[in-house]
Amino acid sequence: MDVQQAINGRRSIRKYKSTPVSQEKLMAVLEAARQAPTWANTQCCSYVVVTNNQTKEKLAEILAPRNPATEAVKTAPVIIVACAELKKAGFYKGVATTDKGDSWYMFDTGIAMQNLCLAAWNLGLGTVHVGNLDAKKAADIIGVPPGVVVVELTPLGYPDEEPAARPRKEMATMVFYEKYGQTK
Repeated sequence: MDVQQAINGRRSIRKYKSTPVSQEKLMAVLEAARQAPTWANTQCCSYVVVTNNQTKEKLAEILAPRNPATEAVKTAPVIIVACAELKKAGFYKGVATTDKGDSWYMFDTGIAMQNLCLAAWNLGLGTVHVGNLDAKKAADIIGVPPGVVVVELTPLGYPDEEPAARPRKEMATMVFYEKYGQTK
């Protein structure tokens, strides 16, 4: 599968088979995340791999009520929790250098997790970005140290569903030229 096929074909998976994910495939998707570009190569991201059923249950409990990924967090063979070290991305010599302040880690983590999701899809594995959660409680559950935050998590496993593609906006409603709102 080429990159464009992975981008166009990837779906958010919320139902998983119980089939274990091999260590080889797990390491391949984590390597894809590790290779993602980061602000000034600060590499602020880290990942906690969760396979313990009790921990997965605890993580599912701290998702927002009626989060459609709750069952996926409970049942997927693996949960990957993406974390970020604060005061690295977007900083130079300890000073924030953009108007984004300390939020640049969100970009870096998002890029890394999308790499992970595309690599997973290429290997026949499913994922779904889960961000509607109590990140502080998640950090407590997995023992995140001070200065590090939980950004998102994703279940990882073999899909037990084949969701259809969701509609996308027309290109003309989101691509402008020279000035915002200006079409060719």
